[in-house]
Amino acid sequence: MNVWDPFSASAQTAAQTIPGLNWIEGRWLEGDGFAVSGTASGFHQSFESTSPCQRQVVWRGTAASLEQVDAAVRAARQAWPVWQRTRLEDRIACVKAFQAIVQNQAGELALLIARETGKTLWEAKSEAATVAGKVDLSISALQTRRDTQGDFGGSERVITRFKSHGVLAVLGPFNFPAHLPNGHIVPAVLAGNTVVFKPSELTPAVGQWMAAAWEKAGIPPGVINLVHGGRETGAALIQHSQIDGLLFTGSSNAGKFFHQQFAAQPQKILALEMGGNNPLVVSHITDTEAAVYQILLSAYITSGQRCTCARRLIVVEDENTSKLLEQITQRAAALTVGMWDQQPEPFMGSLISPQAGRHVFEFWSQLQAAGGRPLLSPQSIDGYAALVTPGLIEMTAENAVPDEECFGPVLQVYRVASLSEAIELANRTKYGLSAGLLTQRLSDWDEFIATIRAGVVNLNRQTTGASGKLAFGGCGLSGNHRPSGYYAADYCSFPVASMESDSLQVPESKMPGMNW
Repeated sequence: MNVWDPFSASAQTAAQTIPGLNWIEGRWLEGDGFAVSGTASGFHQSFESTSPCQRQVVWRGTAASLEQVDAAVRAARQAWPVWQRTRLEDRIACVKAFQAIVQNQAGELALLIARETGKTLWEAKSEAATVAGKVDLSISALQTRRDTQGDFGGSERVITRFKSHGVLAVLGPFNFPAHLPNGHIVPAVLAGNTVVFKPSELTPAVGQWMAAAWEKAGIPPGVINLVHGGRETGAALIQHSQIDGLLFTGSSNAGKFFHQQFAAQPQKILALEMGGNNPLVVSHITDTEAAVYQILLSAYITSGQRCTCARRLIVVEDENTSKLLEQITQRAAALTVGMWDQQPEPFMGSLISPQAGRHVFEFWSQLQAAGGRPLLSPQSIDGYAALVTPGLIEMTAENAVPDEECFGPVLQVYRVASLSEAIELANRTKYGLSAGLLTQRLSDWDEFIATIRAGVVNLNRQTTGASGKLAFGGCGLSGNHRPSGYYAADYCSFPVASMESDSLQVPESKMPGMNW
């Protein structure tokens, strides 16, 4: 197999395969694996992914063992010298072949994403399209940001070239199980790195689909390697001495742990893309209907499971404030929430798991205990803990609210007297991923963009709006100054500076003290 699969030696067809994905039958697998529980002893640990509400099995398998993780890393290490010297044109051709497969089978990928994550099918289709679109953007970024440059004329030249790091570990999240790891993998292999990819244990089926697509595209053996598992598998991967870096998208708590693990290893690249307690500020608006539309997209798209979702709505009070909050409450209550395959399609699907739903209600209870005034209380639908309706709650700046990311459909509302007060409150967070301003007075934007602390800052657009032609990352606990998006090319290679001359020669004027 071109894509290293730890289960291939003892592959068995899983109990249930996905309709429309029969070509991959026999690779939803069960194989040898292990788990660590307080000791280094290994034993079998089976796990499965299920659709969040229906609880139907989507994928079943076992976690990769220490030996299998080691084999994956060593396969990547062995493949790297050849891959990094492969002509760029040939690497591009392989990545374009992967793009074509994703485009031709986008419907299958979208169906799998929707079923495994519970997100709506229309959103899953958008994610599948983004996976294919990332290829052209990554090629452009590589050629514009990491191309060989310098003074090439004459016998003396100064040149900057870019080289790959080597073996990079990629840990994928559950909320965009195809798009986000793909945003690391594509620029990494284009730059000449090899990859060991561990999907989220909540979305292994999507990760395996992606690996199979790379195999069909003809990626050489060892260039992309797949391992399944949870925290133990991830720990074995990031602690492996033969990886040259980690590319991670996920929670800030996990990111802090990885940063600690790499603290004494400055030779390894670490790119962290994490979440945020994101503010959306409203100031000087008259078109409340348009503002409400952007607010709903910011807070509730993907059931609030985007790292850029607005968590705090900060309103500069004026004569339109009461009308605005009333409209937000009414429109949020009217948003449709349902199963991924429901018709007509809902705006929001489910959260990733019943446990995620319980976390939303626990956080909601904290907000109420801190003095929050509910405007719209979240509810579970038809007894499904993962199917949660929007929540809207009014807080005050004095409320003792934890500065944490609630990864679900909950929006806190704060009223302030001025734009400067709004910006001060917006910046009162340890995070710094996204922020937005809705205003019809452009001078407000000048003040906002100059003083807000965030990596994605939008004007009159939802906080969840991001362009693949731009950098994507944040400051504070939202990242470690290694933005992804178009700038992912930057952390996938390092510059090599050269001064070159075609011949050896002694200058006419030697240094002082060189008297021969």
